[in-house]
Amino acid sequence: MTYTVNCSILFTELPLLERAAAAKAAGFDSVEFWWPFATAVPADSEVEAFIASIRDAGVRLDGLNFFAGDMAVGDRGLVSWVGRESEFLANIDVVTAIGEATGCKGFNALYGNRQSGVDGQAQDKLAISNLVAAAKGVERIGGTVLLEPISGSADYPLKTSADAFFVLEKVHAAGASNIKLLADFYHLAVNGEDVAALIEGHAHEFGHVQIADDPGRGAPGTGTLPLGEWVTRTRELGYSGGVALEYKAAQAQAFTWLIRQPA
Repeated sequence: MTYTVNCSILFTELPLLERAAAAKAAGFDSVEFWWPFATAVPADSEVEAFIASIRDAGVRLDGLNFFAGDMAVGDRGLVSWVGRESEFLANIDVVTAIGEATGCKGFNALYGNRQSGVDGQAQDKLAISNLVAAAKGVERIGGTVLLEPISGSADYPLKTSADAFFVLEKVHAAGASNIKLLADFYHLAVNGEDVAALIEGHAHEFGHVQIADDPGRGAPGTGTLPLGEWVTRTRELGYSGGVALEYKAAQAQAFTWLIRQPA
């Protein structure tokens, strides 16, 4: 099976611009990144250097996040962040330009945490508007916006597939069809989702799949999740997209679980 390597959580021992080449050296042809810059609209030189690192490594960029704020301090997206509307909208053009230059088609828009003192309904209304704008932005390059339930942030309101599907229905009703669920089996399992049932009912609708084991968010086999069974069943039920390795592991031990095909 071919996997996509998330180079924002793996190969972190290396500078960011060296990680795509490291993934290629480890035997992978496909990579994905969270937003690789500190701002929503980085300098042209920063964008060009990132694109060059993908091209020179000889890998595909199969996934990219929209700017999500300062992830290190707990931010989890601008989609519903009242007061940063212009920042998110400006980021759409940069994301689309990177997608056009690299051929990337999948773009993860983290919903954002609940804001203290801000009405949740106002945040949700803004989120629909921003998601429609994002979907329309990447539509011209054949792109798809991805919406992800995540764990580990009490203030992040999308924790289950049902939460995400509720939002997806509203975005579809507002006229944007190119937006799908990002099914991260680790986050969903940690949040109590019946992942097997989700796969049975919706695998053909997944826009993207990411995996890590639980507990610990480590490599497959370090925990108790039946990731191999889930991925296999997802494929059997019609999902043909990427399966991204988005787990924590030192480079030397990151891929020892993989069964390599003979050359």
